[in-house]
Amino acid sequence: MAVGFEDYGPDCDSMRITAFLDIPGQDNLTPLARLEKYAFSDNVFNRQIIARGLLDVFRDFSNNEEDFLTVMEIVVRLSEDAEPTVRTELMEQIPPIAIFLQESRPNFPTAFFEYLMPIVVRYLTDVNNQVRKAGQEALLILLEQDLVAQSDIENKVCPILLDLSAPDSDDEYKVEAVNIICKMASMLSRTTVEHMLLPRFCELCSDGKLFQVRKICAANFGDICNAVGQEATERLLIPKFFELCSDSVWGMRKACAECFMAVSYTTSPEVRRSKLSPLFISLISDTCRWVRQAAFQSLGPFISTFANPSSAGLYIREDGTLSIRPPAQDVNSNPCQPSNNVTLMSSSANATLSSSEQPMEIKPEAPTEEISAEVNTKLSENLNKDTREEGSDCCASPGEDVSCLSQGARAGAGVPEVTKDSSIPGMPSRAGEDVFNTFLYWRPPLPDITRELELFQFKTEKHNESCSVPCNNCVASSEIKKVLESLQEHIDDPDVQAQVQVLSAALRAAQFDSVGDCETKKMEESSGNLQNKSISDEAAVSDAACTQVQEDSPSSPASQENFSDQSATSLLKSTDSEEQHRETSVFLRKEQENNPPFEDDKSKFQDIIPQPLLDQYLSMTDPARAQTVDTEIAKHCAYSLPGVALTLGRQNWHCLKDTYETLASDVQWKVRRTLAFSIHELAVILGDQLTAADLVPIFNGFLKDLDEVRIGVLKHLYDFLKLLHADKRREYLYQLQEFVVTDNSRNWRFRYELAEQLILILELYNPNDVYDYLRHIALTLCSDKVSEVRWISFKLVVAILQKFYTNSANALGLNFINELVVRFRHSSKWVGRQAFAFICQAVVEEECMPADQFVEHLLPSLLSLASDPVPNVRVLLAKALRQTLLEKAYFKSVGNPHLEAAEETILALQSDRDQDVSFFATIKLKQGNMDNITIEKQN
Repeated sequence: MAVGFEDYGPDCDSMRITAFLDIPGQDNLTPLARLEKYAFSDNVFNRQIIARGLLDVFRDFSNNEEDFLTVMEIVVRLSEDAEPTVRTELMEQIPPIAIFLQESRPNFPTAFFEYLMPIVVRYLTDVNNQVRKAGQEALLILLEQDLVAQSDIENKVCPILLDLSAPDSDDEYKVEAVNIICKMASMLSRTTVEHMLLPRFCELCSDGKLFQVRKICAANFGDICNAVGQEATERLLIPKFFELCSDSVWGMRKACAECFMAVSYTTSPEVRRSKLSPLFISLISDTCRWVRQAAFQSLGPFISTFANPSSAGLYIREDGTLSIRPPAQDVNSNPCQPSNNVTLMSSSANATLSSSEQPMEIKPEAPTEEISAEVNTKLSENLNKDTREEGSDCCASPGEDVSCLSQGARAGAGVPEVTKDSSIPGMPSRAGEDVFNTFLYWRPPLPDITRELELFQFKTEKHNESCSVPCNNCVASSEIKKVLESLQEHIDDPDVQAQVQVLSAALRAAQFDSVGDCETKKMEESSGNLQNKSISDEAAVSDAACTQVQEDSPSSPASQENFSDQSATSLLKSTDSEEQHRETSVFLRKEQENNPPFEDDKSKFQDIIPQPLLDQYLSMTDPARAQTVDTEIAKHCAYSLPGVALTLGRQNWHCLKDTYETLASDVQWKVRRTLAFSIHELAVILGDQLTAADLVPIFNGFLKDLDEVRIGVLKHLYDFLKLLHADKRREYLYQLQEFVVTDNSRNWRFRYELAEQLILILELYNPNDVYDYLRHIALTLCSDKVSEVRWISFKLVVAILQKFYTNSANALGLNFINELVVRFRHSSKWVGRQAFAFICQAVVEEECMPADQFVEHLLPSLLSLASDPVPNVRVLLAKALRQTLLEKAYFKSVGNPHLEAAEETILALQSDRDQDVSFFATIKLKQGNMDNITIEKQN
């Protein structure tokens, strides 16, 4: 009776199927006939084993064409098996079989398309769930390996998936279909995805029956956008993305927040700024904590999509490293460059540049983008219109310290000459008064103006009372006040604070509009009285350095602000009262928009990314965020900070400086560790001057932190130190030895990393500094308890020797050699003597010193180890002599007086009583000597 698979039990799983088929039996069947017999056996276990071993079957029967076709027929019949486990086993073998056939058979396409591909397509609609999942996985593998023809994708695969994802399809099939559509989109051509799959994907995004379908669409939205490109994304997908971001199920909104960066990456800068930014702000302010958490985690990556190499002054090379773009490219490619540029040179402005001494282009300040589009759209449109009409000749970036203005720029901008030690010349008269301008009157911070603001509020209330008929703005102001009063109970919530901030700005804007409307009516009645009036609550501040006077017309009460860190738009003189009123009103509106409530630091404004995004990012360090959003929100902020800094550019580092310092002093060591691992990248972004001023103090603090934080600094110690000036770099020579001491002595990897970094750091210092400071650290590491640390330290010693002799510091090299001989060659421990042999071998391999110096100072001590009592020392000596020393041309030259001593030592080691010593003394000679010299190992 023939033996069956079931007789072998579990051991049959490890048996090669063809080996079993070759076993002689009483049935007298050929292996191929026996395969067919068991493939259609009544025993399910037999059919499973055959399906599982089909790859081996194809390997043995693919050489014969007739046998190959027979096996294919068996596979097709086996695919129709009624047992789901057999079909699942078969489908799991289809991808490896297809890969094997592609590599081994020239007619692979025909065999695959006729036999295997129909099985895969049919299994996508199988009634069994496991079989369908196996078919889906097999299809993805085949697509990834590019084994499916384009015609099969368009004519067989896509129609099946479209039918399964139809609106009237079964729910389970639909969920699986949309999942496979999203996964295979990145593997297909753009044309196929856009024409065949994209319309159905857009329909599924709006599926109102199953939220699971919408969730899968939201989770894979970024991949679909990347597959179809920018044009189709903006035309078809962005509207659907808006729908998903406002879905009633919070899981959809959370999935959208997680893929926001991928979606933003495929859109144009205009769409990214005007549409996606407000949408992202809505996710950050979502009512669900999990949505806010995902949004804040994606905030930094989303901001990084605004990066522009022309404005940041940096670009990423092909190898992934940051590089500084030449300053000329920055100036020429400035997208916001005004028509009449003003070049400012000062110590602070120079600090924003790299080591190059290039002037900086001052960009016009873009209008601040608000969170609530409904409240601020009208105000923003008016500001944009008025700003274009003004046509200012110059405007400074926020936070820029302006100390010097070229005479030609002053003349072009109509600015009078101002000197540092003189008072303001040409003080404007009452008839043609000039509004405050930072270019004209630059001064230290102004004193508190609370009284003036209270007076302004009193006048506004008085005006409201005087209005006989309430205007629309007054009604809007009263409604906003009611909303603000209702939010006061929840003012501790950061999200409520953001809403209060927006509503407060809207309230101020409405008040300004109401004042302007009423005053315009009065001005029409008595336009002649406007020029004769002056404000009675004028604020005059005298200072030793300069004087500032700000005057306003009655139609726009004074609101004196702190201009120390913020630029203001210059208003042209005008004798016409209506034009003067309009310009002053625009000035106040712009100042109000740029100074929303709860924003004390006015140096956080820039024009690279929408301001609300930056404000939300800076708020991630707020302790309240950790309670209401995520306990690790500060870590996410620290992780994405280099990307945000790269996006803003070094000219806007002032926006992130306080946040970086807050993160560097965070109580969580994980936050500080994240910063420590990226401080070298941030130093490249900021340049040497800003690095020395702002990063070096934080770097010094990390050096004294926990080992978990110090390791981040240590891993990139060379990358950071090379960015510093030589004098600043020398200050760290003494601090480097502090790395030898760790909180846990068993943390040997810390010392190993130190040795690796010191090998790189050697090039940053001169030989004298290396000898005075780094030599002691290297010798200490050479005596470490862990062998891995010692071996890498020996390479450090060799690098130090090479440093001395490369820089012609032969005296220092000789002193170091003598110290090595005393410390290692004459060490009482065999490990030290073994280390001396390794060092000598490495010195010869690296050729780090002249050969005559080596044979004079190191070779005699090396050869004396031949009589060492420890075999491990003699083994390393044999390797050094046979594998390295005698292979150098210097020792192969005829008449070399040192060659005889080395050969005598080799002969002595070949006859050593230890078998390993004699082996390594002869093995290299037997491999390298291609002549008739043969030395037996036992001799």
